[in-house]
Amino acid sequence: MKIDPNSSANLSAQIAKAIRDSIVSGDLIIDERLPSEAELADYFQVSRPTVREALKRLAAQSLIRTQRGATGGAFVNRLSFKEAYADQVTTSTLLLSMNEVSFDTACEARYALERACAPLSAKRRTADQLATMRTEIFRQSQPSLTDEAYCASDVAFHRALVDGADNPVLSYQLAGAVEAMQPLMNMITFTTRSRGIMVCLHSSIADAIENGDGAEAVDCLHNLEAETRKIAADVFAARAASK
Repeated sequence: MKIDPNSSANLSAQIAKAIRDSIVSGDLIIDERLPSEAELADYFQVSRPTVREALKRLAAQSLIRTQRGATGGAFVNRLSFKEAYADQVTTSTLLLSMNEVSFDTACEARYALERACAPLSAKRRTADQLATMRTEIFRQSQPSLTDEAYCASDVAFHRALVDGADNPVLSYQLAGAVEAMQPLMNMITFTTRSRGIMVCLHSSIADAIENGDGAEAVDCLHNLEAETRKIAADVFAARAASK
C-alpha cells in the first residue's frame, strides 16, 4: 500500500484508496484485522488523525467495521448487495438531478435495463414477488390513492419485477433505474397520465410474468415505455405552449 505525499490529493483520501485497493485485490481479506492507527500512521508516515479520517471514509463505505475491547480494532467488512443498494440509489438520484439528464435518456436507460430482467423474472419469480406485483396493481386502481403513494406503489411494482430475476447483480444495477429514475419520471408524468391505462399496462406485464412468457413481458414493457414517452411529450408540449 502506497501514497504520494507530494500529490495534491488529500492524504486521508489516498490512504483510504490504498486500503480499499488492497481489499478489492484480496491482499486484505474478509474479517482480517487492519493494523492499529499508530501502525498505519507509522507505515504511511502521517499523523494519527489523518489515519483516523481515512478509516472513517472506509467505514462510511461499509468496507470496514470497528470493534471495541481488547480484541477490537478495524476489520475488513463483508459488503453485501443489500447494504450497497441504498448507496446506489442515492448516487443515481444525485447524478440524474445534478447533471440534468434528459427524460428521453433516463427513459431509454431504465426500460432497456428492465427489459433485460423480464425474461429471467418470467422464469424465476417467486409467488411472493408476483403477489407483490398484483397487490401494487390493486393499490394503484384505488381512486383515493395520493400521487405520492402511487409513485411509491409504482416503484414497488417494478422492484418486484426486477427482483424476480433472482440475480443480485441485476437488482443492484437496477436500483438506480427503478428507485431513482422512476420517481423522477413520475414527477413529470403524474399530472396527465391515466391511472386506468397504467393499471392495464402493469396488469399485462404481471400476466406475462405469471404465465412464464418472457417475450410477452418484454413487449408489454415496450408498450409501457411508449405510453410513458407519449405522456412526457404531451407535458413538455403544454409547457412550451404556455411560455
